[in-house]
Amino acid sequence: MSEGAASRAHDAPSPRGDGAAAPCVDPAAFADLLTGYCLDVQPGEQVLVRSTAQAAPLLLELQRAILGRGAWPLLRVEIPGLTAGFFTHAQHVHLDDVAPLELHEAKKIDKVLAVQAPDDVHALSGVDPAQIARAARARRPVREATLRKRWCTSLWPTPALAEQAAMPPEAFAAFVRRALFLDQPDPVRAWQELRDVQERLIGRLGTARELRIEAPGTDLTLSVKGRTWVNSDGKRNMPSGEVFTGPREDSATGRVRFTVPSAPAGVEVDGVELELRDGEVVGARAQVGDDYLQRALETDEGARRLGEVGIGTNFGIDRPTGTILFDEKIGGTVHLALGRSYPETGGKNASALHWDLICDLRAGGRLTADGEVIQQDGRFVGL
Repeated sequence: MSEGAASRAHDAPSPRGDGAAAPCVDPAAFADLLTGYCLDVQPGEQVLVRSTAQAAPLLLELQRAILGRGAWPLLRVEIPGLTAGFFTHAQHVHLDDVAPLELHEAKKIDKVLAVQAPDDVHALSGVDPAQIARAARARRPVREATLRKRWCTSLWPTPALAEQAAMPPEAFAAFVRRALFLDQPDPVRAWQELRDVQERLIGRLGTARELRIEAPGTDLTLSVKGRTWVNSDGKRNMPSGEVFTGPREDSATGRVRFTVPSAPAGVEVDGVELELRDGEVVGARAQVGDDYLQRALETDEGARRLGEVGIGTNFGIDRPTGTILFDEKIGGTVHLALGRSYPETGGKNASALHWDLICDLRAGGRLTADGEVIQQDGRFVGL
């Protein structure tokens, strides 16, 4: 499950903030979905919204929707270059600590909405990965306080995201609209129907002890005995469409090749291959972005272990976009996260890192649970 923007918005919005890439996405309907179905905003609550000026059409409607529910909207809107500038000018204290007021806010807020809307997806590509990891460690108390609240991470389509997805802006906006189910007569009912499908999948996985993932370059087993599967139905990620759990920390053994590119912090990473033994990464390489991979694994002790295994169920998301919020939900894929577990799964791995990496099963892959085929060539069996 994607959480990255739940505690910090993406960098570098457009100075215009006109949402030019999103003519197909109705900001009012989207805001109502986020504040109603996703967050269930109640009177008197303080709702923190983090985004960029590029999402201005949505932010205006979010303010309207939150006020209409009798709650307090607190908007944090970034301007171009702000996060990159932080890493340029930060002193040691800024990389090793957080502002007390920011931590206080994270503890006192009722609900948090993060809307990814970058103007430049490579805004941090020139920043030393070690600095990014260092700041992530320092921000851990803020992140943990945020994750104890009801939170949701979403996205507003921008030209930069469209370019990253290799799609014209209008086509990308239409793609986003479909992924959000905003093209449906009743989006909430559509999400509830997907929730029911995922609940049936969890019914098959809930008693499983061991998962095995097989694909070209991949043969990995891991234990999920005693762990809880979570139905991600659009409440925390919008769009969503996955079920996930936390594997037992000492169990993952084998090798895995991740076939969908990743762009953490705007750094292109592709062709990641990991070898794991007794739950720990003992070998790692990437065809592109290997330096970032190696630095990420050095974040802390927990960064070399898996915190999540997830299964994508949203067949409306049918292609990689370079945005993890979408790509980990692709129907016919599985993803593994290096680093932090989600406590509700029973996972115990602690880390400042949570990096989702995706393995596509649609071309000769298979997922089994205690020997029973759950997915073959990206299609669910018997569901």
